[in-house]
Amino acid sequence: MGREENLVTLLRDRLRLHQGPAGRRLAGALTDLAQTGAITPGTRLPSERDLAQAVGLSRGTVAAAFNALCEEGLCERRQGSGTYVVGVPTFGGLLQGGAVPADLSTSVVPDPSHLAVPALDAADLMRAPSGHGYDAMGDSRLRAVLAAAERGPHREILVTSGAQQGIDLAARVLLRPGDRVLVGDPAYGGALSVFRRAGAHAVPVDLAVPAAVEDALARHRPAAVFTLPVDNPTGRVSDLRHVAELAAAADVPLVEDRTLASLVHDGGPSPEPLALAHPYGTVTVGSLSKVLWGGLRVGWLTAPEPLLARLLEAKLDADLATSAVSQRLAVDLLDGDPVTPWLAELTRRRDHFTAALSARLPEWTWSRPQGGLSVWARLPGADTDRFAVAAREHGVAVAPGSLFSPDGRHRDRLRLSFALPPALLDQAVAALARTWAETGPPHRPDRDGLSPS
Repeated sequence: MGREENLVTLLRDRLRLHQGPAGRRLAGALTDLAQTGAITPGTRLPSERDLAQAVGLSRGTVAAAFNALCEEGLCERRQGSGTYVVGVPTFGGLLQGGAVPADLSTSVVPDPSHLAVPALDAADLMRAPSGHGYDAMGDSRLRAVLAAAERGPHREILVTSGAQQGIDLAARVLLRPGDRVLVGDPAYGGALSVFRRAGAHAVPVDLAVPAAVEDALARHRPAAVFTLPVDNPTGRVSDLRHVAELAAAADVPLVEDRTLASLVHDGGPSPEPLALAHPYGTVTVGSLSKVLWGGLRVGWLTAPEPLLARLLEAKLDADLATSAVSQRLAVDLLDGDPVTPWLAELTRRRDHFTAALSARLPEWTWSRPQGGLSVWARLPGADTDRFAVAAREHGVAVAPGSLFSPDGRHRDRLRLSFALPPALLDQAVAALARTWAETGPPHRPDRDGLSPS
């Protein structure tokens, strides 16, 4: 399925969640997809005629929706080229009255207040090894720090602008339109967006079951396999060595996103890098976004040669180099141990949040997250696409389960970040409870499946 077909499928689902005139419904559906990351800045929308035919609306209605989005600054028309997404709306802008919600939809460090920020002046921050700051592989000081902590077989580090760019570079190198990629079920939504833009088809597989992986490799002949040792959205910690061994035997490249690998709760160990089992075909993605602060936009890649050389070429084509200032600051922030105190605080927030969910929303079920920053909750009898829209009106943003499936499944699930401070988590749970009281099924079934523990 191509990118435009994927977009049309998502739009059809979103259209039914909006009411009012058709043009307003279409504009709202497109805004939803931009806000949730399903379409990103730089995406070219289908032509007015093609989109009208695909979703069953008139061309004039599509034109009116595009005009409204251009007036709001979400899109722009480019003469002779089409209509492009250029901005991302905030949740606050979508709420009645402009209220700022408690945002549980993004699995991120909420702010850098947990960090011991070094005393650096502007001159310190702008001292790059090259002088000009265009260090293609990255600041040599940061690369040395990251290489010293790297547990895989590859110690050559390519610094990226966050893990998302790392996944994107891997997709540019490994994938072609029409290729298949094996992903978990559910799967990280950011990776699904990257694969969709590359024109590839994500195939969901239960990666924890060796027989399922072996069958999918033989049946789909994928161009790559994407894995996370600490899963996003579920928070499950998994040893996926069998995936690496099977991929190596089938000569299929592996992309392992270890962004959350250091955030394992309750004293559990982080799984070993899969590059140890598939050394000649693994691209390992890392990031400081989940342990320091996402605003740094500092991540990295490791891979065997000549794969790393191809990734570097893609990086040069993308942006020449990652911010020298961010890298310089990251070096000083990594001095010491910023992970342990943050992990301890994050574990406390997890326990606070799940206790509040149990008290206020006993019908909801989940497994206690072993790692990461989010809970994967099941809402019995609910359509969480609709629930997410209603929750916004109560001042809380949530990520519906359909965003974590290449084919729109998991519609009874929500990913809920617990990284916010406890006071905001309490506010969010209260808003979720109000939304559930209004929108939950009138005859709620007995608890089944997963249970809070």
